Amino acid sequence: MSKAFTKEGDGPEDEPEHDAPDPLPPHVKNYMTPQGFTALRAELKQLMRVERPKVVEIVSWAASLGDRSENGDYLYNKKRLREIDRRVRYLTKRIESAEVVDPRQQQHLEQVFFGATVTYLHEEEHERTVTLVGIDEADVEKGKINWISPVGQALLKKKVGDKLTLRTAEGAQRMEVLEITYTIVKTES
Repeated sequence: MSKAFTKEGDGPEDEPEHDAPDPLPPHVKNYMTPQGFTALRAELKQLMRVERPKVVEIVSWAASLGDRSENGDYLYNKKRLREIDRRVRYLTKRIESAEVVDPRQQQHLEQVFFGATVTYLHEEEHERTVTLVGIDEADVEKGKINWISPVGQALLKKKVGDKLTLRTAEGAQRMEVLEITYTIVKTES
């Protein structure tokens, strides 16, 4: 069998294969919107069906050339293969542990729960609109915040008109909930 498909080391440039720790605290469910779940599955499919086979082919070709210690194609793509495999393991775990929650199915629409889009007034007299999404879907620049983030936790179970204080390292910040809606979170294609 080709060395490209075995766990043998190639020298000092080998990195240990440590998976990233679970970003969720213990005993916290991995809530995800249907769109977030679909995006993770699409990424996993892309890695397994497109990227990984291409990299395996390059590694196999590069390994057939002989001396691997100074073979840039081999070394780079072997590293890329480890990165892909690490990401595949991560995505697989996240997908297996996902608890998909459709924001449109929420009860108690007058309160903030997972999937809510919330407009609130920040103490500095400007409005912000955020959507509470799963940890893997968060993108602050697009207004998607992790539901277990400090702001997400502060907003949970609040109603329109509720005032709250968020304690941060910079000090206490006052907020007031102005609007709560439940819509489908759009994903970038």
